[in-house]
Amino acid sequence: MRIAPARRLKGSIRLPGDKSISHRAALIAALAQGESNLANFSPSRDCASTLSCLAQLGVRIERNGNEVRVQGVGIGGLSAPTEALDCGNSGSTMRMLAGVLAGHNFSATLTGDESLSSRPMRRIIEPLEMMGAAFECEQGYPPLRIKGHQPLNPISYELPVASAQVKTCLLLAGLHAEGRTEVVERLGATRDHTERLLRWFGIGAPAGNDASVSACAVEGPARSAGRDVSIPGDFSSAAFLIAAAALLPASELVVEGLGLNPTRTQLLDVLLSLGANIETTETQEVCNELRGTLRIKGMESGDSTADSKITGGTPVPHSQVTIDGQLSAALIDELPLVAVIGTRIPGGVVIRDAKELRFKETDRIAATVANLRAMGAEVAEYEDGLMTNSPVRLHGAKLDSYGDHRIAMAFTVAALLAQGESELIGSECVAVSFPEFFECLESVVER
Repeated sequence: MRIAPARRLKGSIRLPGDKSISHRAALIAALAQGESNLANFSPSRDCASTLSCLAQLGVRIERNGNEVRVQGVGIGGLSAPTEALDCGNSGSTMRMLAGVLAGHNFSATLTGDESLSSRPMRRIIEPLEMMGAAFECEQGYPPLRIKGHQPLNPISYELPVASAQVKTCLLLAGLHAEGRTEVVERLGATRDHTERLLRWFGIGAPAGNDASVSACAVEGPARSAGRDVSIPGDFSSAAFLIAAAALLPASELVVEGLGLNPTRTQLLDVLLSLGANIETTETQEVCNELRGTLRIKGMESGDSTADSKITGGTPVPHSQVTIDGQLSAALIDELPLVAVIGTRIPGGVVIRDAKELRFKETDRIAATVANLRAMGAEVAEYEDGLMTNSPVRLHGAKLDSYGDHRIAMAFTVAALLAQGESELIGSECVAVSFPEFFECLESVVER
């Protein structure tokens, strides 16, 4: 795909349903008794993989566009599949579904594409084995054959890595256990969609009282009835459009019905700290999730050269921006985009404590560094992150998505900011999370 530079983004858009919430809503609805209707379900390939696997496990799924009806079978009510469950490119599907399958008395094999087959699964295998499940898995990588255990043993488990997928896996397994299963996040709280959805379905237990750590728990075996779920727009998908609008002079972009869960919106804090003009209005809580409307205005018209700041009118002096620790974990989906933003701000940006990026759909650290260098940026690469130096005017270049949807979208933004046309190889991979990305972008971009 060829991408020309943009002058600004202008218009009003509404984003497809949140991918993270859609996965979890489908899985929890399948474990409830009776019908659940999921409105604004994500159109992503990843979430389609979750629905396909559930159908193979005996869950009745009816889909009409972005409306999904799930006929839940209750705790322990899934049926043994007749063939391997194909999770496609979706690590969320594989890791979270493994927790569900751990509480059943049959064996199942989880497979995926080449990219998913290189992603580590030992982080879920070890705690699930503590709960009684058994696995066959070569060196901790898919395919993953799981032999369930009914009922599971409850455990209290401290996450060795900050991972919402692992947390969700264990909570869903805990629904099938006899007693209290607790997950402790001493490294920092991850996105909490699972806990919010469980409460929406009437499931959950009080966490520990230690204010210095984050913890969540369930009491099993848990019973719940089907419920309707309205899913907000996906913030991780919107992030690319928000950043582009903030960086391009004279932009005026409105994003409606957007999920504003505080565990997901740290990018707004980063942009606001740089002086971006972003207003949040019409906030409300629906199905335990906060949503609202964002209004983003770009830099004032005028010079948008490399020494310009992101600003809503008043330049904000600052030195190099550092993203590390818990903030890196919270921004994990947006870090390649943050690196692109770093090429536009005084002092650049340094990203550390983000080694998890090397185990995504591709090595996102290496991919980000390679593409930024192709566009003329000076970038240092670390094992756990990267650093961009002083602001630079990016130039058009041949860019590679490496088959990774987040890389493709981050460097589409970079191409919009660059001088001269860019070519993006493998742009079709955006369908993994946001199939309408380019169509949505073209509806608001002005050149």
